[in-house]
Amino acid sequence: MQTRSKIFDDLAKVAGGAVSTFAGLKSEIDDMVRQQIERLACDANMVPRDEFNAVKAVAAKARAEQEKLEKRVQALEKKLGVNAPTQPSGKTKAKKKPAKKPKK
Repeated sequence: MQTRSKIFDDLAKVAGGAVSTFAGLKSEIDDMVRQQIERLACDANMVPRDEFNAVKAVAAKARAEQEKLEKRVQALEKKLGVNAPTQPSGKTKAKKKPAKKPKK
């Protein structure tokens, strides 16, 4: 009976060793995957989330400031009696050319 319990003890030790080996293997695989993802992110020229959020906040502030200035300009133009263009600057309407008369 003594031999049988020694075999079970040895099997338990081998199983414990295998579990610790697999745990180490899992951490190795996790590290390799993390390194590959970081390498891909660097190669793809991706920006970190905090930098993206900072630029987004700056853009939102600039947009709000632009809208505020547009309202101010409109109020000043109205006060001065200047006719403001109906379209934003940079976009002008193309003049229509008169239609060609057919030859007889």
